[in-house]
Amino acid sequence: MTPIENSRTTKHEALLLIDLQNDFCPGGSLAVSEGDMILPLINRIASGFDIVVATKDWHPKGHISFASRHGRSPFDSIQLGNGEQVLWPDHCIQGETGASLHPELDQRPLTMVLHKGTNSELDSYSAFLENDHTTPTGLEGYLRMHGISRVFICGLATDVCVKFSALDAVHCGFETYVIEDACRGVNVPEGSVDTALHDMTEAGVRCIGSSELRHVLGP
Repeated sequence: MTPIENSRTTKHEALLLIDLQNDFCPGGSLAVSEGDMILPLINRIASGFDIVVATKDWHPKGHISFASRHGRSPFDSIQLGNGEQVLWPDHCIQGETGASLHPELDQRPLTMVLHKGTNSELDSYSAFLENDHTTPTGLEGYLRMHGISRVFICGLATDVCVKFSALDAVHCGFETYVIEDACRGVNVPEGSVDTALHDMTEAGVRCIGSSELRHVLGP
């Protein structure tokens, strides 16, 4: 975790910006269709929060989730010690341009940048827990320290890191909202975005549109 200097006064709500990195946007190695189209909306949303956390995949070279490590094709699945692992193109490698936050993201509201997936032998979709579902990233403690009880989540991708972050947020006891129009999904296999929205709703996540934020946040 990398704190940002000059953090602002906290309230009880936080905004989590999931993996708004170059490699997940058009032109990147694991691009999400229209991934960059949500950035203007996210910039507007972020300006209304006092606690804004941006997550970043921050993988070492040869990460266990990379298809190239296993001599397989991207989007193949294999069994690892922690269960099924989807294999991805090499992406978000530490220190490389693809791992940087997208240049159109306004970073001024950020109070923290959280790096995940840093262990070469363990993947991390959720902003809260690594994929062993045991190792914490430190985000829960950071939010508790700031008195946060309600989180709003947006970013990339709806059916992967947004989904798992939202599910873990609920598990950690946070009132959890996903801002649908401020997310985009991989949708591989087809229909996985709809499945993710269903799974989140069933778990207690409220999926909302950005137009509802005024009513959710109150005066």
